[in-house]
Amino acid sequence: MNTSSRLSETEVQRIELGVLRQEHHDLDLAISALQMTHPGDVLTIKRLKRKKLMLKDRIARIADQLNPDIIA
Repeated sequence: MNTSSRLSETEVQRIELGVLRQEHHDLDLAISALQMTHPGDVLTIKRLKRKKLMLKDRIARIADQLNPDIIA
């Protein structure tokens, strides 16, 4: 197999980061819509917010791997 057709680990992480950011944004929109249409559905809203927070943590971990803080 031609090695130039393979993605590097950094490229894979950048793609994953984009997908996770889009999913985080979509969850934000879903939570907002659910709060407007079904404000009494507290359990579902809570679950979606927890999932959104987990995505945020994953996004932060990948972003830190791609751009580590270097203290000079």
